[in-house]
Amino acid sequence: MCGIVGAIAQRDVVPILIEGLRRLEYRGYDSAGIAVRDDSGQLQRIRSVGKVADLEQRLARTPFSGRLGIAHTRWATHGMPAERNAHPHMSGERVAIVHNGIIENHAELRAELEDAGYRFTSETDTEVIAHLLAHTLERTPDLLDAVREATARLEGAYALAVIDPRQPDRLVVARLGSPLVIGLGVGEHFIASDVFALLPVTQRFLFLEEGDIAEVRRDGVQIFDGEGNPVTRPEKLSNLSAATAEKGPYRHYMQKEIFEQPAVIAETLEGRIHKGRLLEDSFGHEARALLDRTRNIHIIACGTSYHAGLVARYWLEEVGIPCMVEVASEYRYRKVVVPPDTLFVTISQSGETADTLAALRGAKQAGYLGSLTICNVPESSLVRESDVALMTRAGPEIGVASTKAFTTQLVALRLLALALAKRRGLDADTERAWVEEFEALPRQVEVALELDEAIRSMAEAFSDRDNALFLGRGAFWPIAMEGALKLKEISYIHAEAYPAGELKHGPLALVDERMPVVCALPDDPLLEKVLSNLQEVRARGGELFLFSDRRVRIELDHYRALTLSDICPGTAPVVYTVPLQLLAYHVAVLRGTDVDQPRNLAKSVTVE
Repeated sequence: MCGIVGAIAQRDVVPILIEGLRRLEYRGYDSAGIAVRDDSGQLQRIRSVGKVADLEQRLARTPFSGRLGIAHTRWATHGMPAERNAHPHMSGERVAIVHNGIIENHAELRAELEDAGYRFTSETDTEVIAHLLAHTLERTPDLLDAVREATARLEGAYALAVIDPRQPDRLVVARLGSPLVIGLGVGEHFIASDVFALLPVTQRFLFLEEGDIAEVRRDGVQIFDGEGNPVTRPEKLSNLSAATAEKGPYRHYMQKEIFEQPAVIAETLEGRIHKGRLLEDSFGHEARALLDRTRNIHIIACGTSYHAGLVARYWLEEVGIPCMVEVASEYRYRKVVVPPDTLFVTISQSGETADTLAALRGAKQAGYLGSLTICNVPESSLVRESDVALMTRAGPEIGVASTKAFTTQLVALRLLALALAKRRGLDADTERAWVEEFEALPRQVEVALELDEAIRSMAEAFSDRDNALFLGRGAFWPIAMEGALKLKEISYIHAEAYPAGELKHGPLALVDERMPVVCALPDDPLLEKVLSNLQEVRARGGELFLFSDRRVRIELDHYRALTLSDICPGTAPVVYTVPLQLLAYHVAVLRGTDVDQPRNLAKSVTVE
């Protein structure tokens, strides 16, 4: 969840480290810091609570430079946000480290190190690693060997970067459970949590695998696997540019990403449908073999991706595929019955979500037919460790509250449902109708985005509320859940989602004239039932905020409604997501919250 950047070069690395931290801000953090070996051979460190800009101001007052350094943005796990808990952590002047992840046996190691005379100044698990490394270096002076020996004692997850001022020609890194990438240059090399941090300096990357330890020097990189054997990891050329992650003319990244959805949906469909047919070969040969044998599906995900899985359950079961959808953090800690020929499907924007990744690793011994991941990052751990990957092609998503990643996940899942429907005897005419809906989808999302100004006006009547209810039925219940999640994430309004038919089973007690109730009203077989549920809301004075198809007739009093043009029924959940995203965005702007980096949240949840 935190961000790591490091560099070793013949030039001053401080600007590279600061720019890298700035590009990692989207991951979420509460403090930042930098440590550099200066030209006199001393470690220089500055840490600050708050934004990277605060760190820059402190650095401007006390500038330093160097050719070897590490930097970090921290999202608090052990210890409150405070300068003493910010990274990098040091053990005297002997070693400096940055760390992502959680060390589960930190208390045991801390007690041991305190007995050995080490003094702790923070509440973090990371400082334990710094002192453990310093202690190890006393008897194992080579930094690479010391890191290998020290990490063998760590239990939990980590991505580590370590520098020793007495060994200025090397930067040592290790990865177990948290992502780490090495950026390749000419006479200089870099490390980071993800490629976005390093795009201004390189587009050539090596992705470390589980258990890897690497020695990074100016003239080369050497990688060792968990057994200590030298290994070669394939070099990947990123097709992203440094400008990809810029806001452009938009006020916020989230706003930009909402408006990118027509383009990225079209990109996700590119090469996968043609002339009324699904092009299954675009899934890959291995996928065809897996899908031929699939009789059941288990979908595992977290947060927004979990909501995408819940929508997919309706699509999959409509075509005859039994489907279970579960939150990864719950799935991994219970005994699961796996029916024969069950495909294990994970969904993740980053491909590094800790609980989802752990669930995949556990599933490999559980008797599944195979694994498929729906993901947005080709080089991620989920993609590398799954049998098959179906990429969403959403491009970099910087805003913490997911938007375009969600809608492209829905598109990928509906493509998967179509592939499986064909194996259940779907006729050519019905397949053509599905494909025509896909082809119409980007334009329908564009039309939904034209409601932006009207939704901004609607938000003015919403932004002073403290609570909200979101209702839906069928596949629109998880869309309501996603709408409620977006609102609470970025506006800090408490919001809940319910199946509309559940109102009278408890939630109706919450409804009064101060309770906004948001509902999508697609023209589907459940429409009349939803309208009856909304009558119950109006009878209790609840204020309705409705989004409907223009074919829908609403016979209610005192409601606010916006009308979408005719929407294809199969892909309607994708389209109806868009006004809910815009509503959350405009409410948050009116309330003055940090839209792109909401409090307490991180973009990529790489710890349990």
